[in-house]
Amino acid sequence: MKTMIGVAALLFASAAHAAPAYVIGEITVTDPARFQTYASQTIAALKPFGGVYRVRGGNGAALEGAAPASRVVVIEFPSRAAAEAWYKSDAYKAIRPIRQASTTSRLFLVDGLDPTP
Repeated sequence: MKTMIGVAALLFASAAHAAPAYVIGEITVTDPARFQTYASQTIAALKPFGGVYRVRGGNGAALEGAAPASRVVVIEFPSRAAAEAWYKSDAYKAIRPIRQASTTSRLFLVDGLDPTP
């Protein structure tokens, strides 16, 4: 029993100090009405995985290089594993085709900085 408690404590400590991860998207909407169907369902799909929008649309401007797509999205997750689990989840699999059919888009998964010094 002590071993199980120790393992659980170690896993909790590791999760508490995991580096965040970010899904970054560049999106050009080609079918606004259909895209609205997707957009209205994304928060519910993110919530179980701790996903939070940090940028949703935005007013992007190029400082160097090519300008970003018309919409830029940044979603923060508590860890890379959480971001990957969201992307592979049944909830997101159900709505992903709507985004793909109503936009031209690119999505990236990037690791954030470890919060521990």
